[in-house]
Amino acid sequence: MSTSKPARYRRTNWSTYNAALCKRGSLLIWLDKEMAWFAPHEGCPGRPPVFSDAAIQFCLSIKVLFKLPLRQTEGMVASLLKLAGLDWPVPDFSTLCRRQKTLAVQVPYRRGDGPLNLLVDSTGIKFLGDGEWQARKHGVQGRRQWRKVHLAMDPTTSDIRAVEFTPNRDGDSPVLPDLLGQIPAREQIGTVTADGAYDTRRCHSAIIARDAVPIIPIRKNGRPWKEDYPVAKVRNETLRATRYYGRAFWKRWTGDHARSRIEAKMRCLKAVGERIMARDPDRQTAEIHIRIALMNRFNALGTAEIVRME
Repeated sequence: MSTSKPARYRRTNWSTYNAALCKRGSLLIWLDKEMAWFAPHEGCPGRPPVFSDAAIQFCLSIKVLFKLPLRQTEGMVASLLKLAGLDWPVPDFSTLCRRQKTLAVQVPYRRGDGPLNLLVDSTGIKFLGDGEWQARKHGVQGRRQWRKVHLAMDPTTSDIRAVEFTPNRDGDSPVLPDLLGQIPAREQIGTVTADGAYDTRRCHSAIIARDAVPIIPIRKNGRPWKEDYPVAKVRNETLRATRYYGRAFWKRWTGDHARSRIEAKMRCLKAVGERIMARDPDRQTAEIHIRIALMNRFNALGTAEIVRME
């Protein structure tokens, strides 16, 4: 039996993408000389903070990017400011630790033309326990704890538009309405593509409520729902199409294979670090949001444009 040849792909913007990859190694791309380094006085009772949230986020971004302890982060930020010719003071390690717990991280993103098509998935990330080699060589010596990261990505710009950080006992489907709630109501959502774990009434209802089209494969043991509301009718049409044409044809027809891009983005998230350095849940959430901000900043510098060769 003959088999089809694997598809071949080619980058069409290699020169600009190569320049963007080189630019990612620059230290000064994270430093904006026009940023408000000091916190404004708001007239509230009590001592006002000295440093702004942008200054704290910049310091913590350096910490996450280079996997540094807080004291080394303080020293590296001081050297970067000196390199840039700025005489700004540097937050000490205790200030960074305290402010990280309540920091509202600003995640930059770009908007594409037309409706927003979201790719949704989740992964686990470790914050306590032995490494993979240690566990395989000597067995699990103690507790290994994980938390789940839920992401919604825009495939047009490859930017993460929504993120949720939950305990590992939480499922995927209950988090989808919260992810969609992070998208502004005035922004139109075209499609929401996810795996079979999101084949629930709650997820379909949340997607239909945003006037979007769900692209969710039906579970293998899925059964038709009672068509007493519009959500069930849309889901049953997907079930009938899958049974009649086959799952493989349905995936090609709906573009379900685009989910591989969000899975690749999960790998990029773990490339920053296989585990979280923080131990407090609020600080862990801030660290994950800073990672997302770093990834989106990398995308803004330039991404590869890949086309399939016939």
